[in-house]
Amino acid sequence: MRKIICMSITIVGAIALTVLSIVSGKQTLLPEQISTLKVLGIICAVSMLYCFVVGEISRNNSQMDKLWSILPIAYAWVVAGMGGMKPRLIIMAVLITIWGIRLTVNFARKGAYSIKFWSGEEDYRWVVLRKNKFLNGKVRWALFDLFFISIYQNALVLAICLPMVAVQSVDAPINYIDIIGAVAVFGFIALETIADEQQMKFQTAKYKMLGEGKKLEELPNPYKRGFNTIGLWKYAAHPNYFSEQAVWICLYIFVLGAGVANMGFFNWSMVGCLVLVLLFLGSAEFGEGVSSSKYPEYKRYLSKVTRFIPLIKYKALDE
Repeated sequence: MRKIICMSITIVGAIALTVLSIVSGKQTLLPEQISTLKVLGIICAVSMLYCFVVGEISRNNSQMDKLWSILPIAYAWVVAGMGGMKPRLIIMAVLITIWGIRLTVNFARKGAYSIKFWSGEEDYRWVVLRKNKFLNGKVRWALFDLFFISIYQNALVLAICLPMVAVQSVDAPINYIDIIGAVAVFGFIALETIADEQQMKFQTAKYKMLGEGKKLEELPNPYKRGFNTIGLWKYAAHPNYFSEQAVWICLYIFVLGAGVANMGFFNWSMVGCLVLVLLFLGSAEFGEGVSSSKYPEYKRYLSKVTRFIPLIKYKALDE
């Protein structure tokens, strides 16, 4: 908990410095950037309304989850188009498209999408949260759906794409910093793909054996633990979360390459990736609580591995 508090203070401080750079007037938006933000804002507002209305009517609150990997692709190409399809914008849009297609396919494999667009597999987090005493009730849940799921998450998805708006009007040629950013983003997309594949393989095998009538404790290692300790998951509790955050942090490197950062590092567009880190801190905390209540060894696992960055190898009790 202490680590989370310290990291949160650091990120909030960085956000405050970013906002200060805007207020001080050192970073002002050009008319074309304002026009682009208006278009993106309209798309975002429509998505907010859609997610809330459809989510409440269908009682399936994964509407935003379905759009999480699709909206950034739309935002990226809107910015690229309105920015004159400059090389830096095209590279960033292509990287975001690769990221979005991969994540959409992975989410589809879990049954998230359906011909009936409002249905499909709902994220387990919403099922668990509905049972929370603070959210139990139609009015309280509707308010949570409106402000957190529909408004906040849509705004965050738009915010993580803001580095493209920040470099939209820059004509500076591609340089080594941009190349480093592109390689890093692609590398973390690959790492996230590996982590998701390892998780999918593990969970598919586990549930297949459970579907055959076996009990969890009767399964062979490592499946009887209930949680994944194969591959990257043997070294970190959330290697997929780590990669997801790193993708958007590294996308910010293009802002540095374009030379639009204040004091060499700060730019108003960094707000998105910083808030994303806060979201994943909370999401990891929530998921760990759920898994700890289901699997006896999970708390020990958390104490022996790092949370995000794959570093420390886990040695199970039966090894």
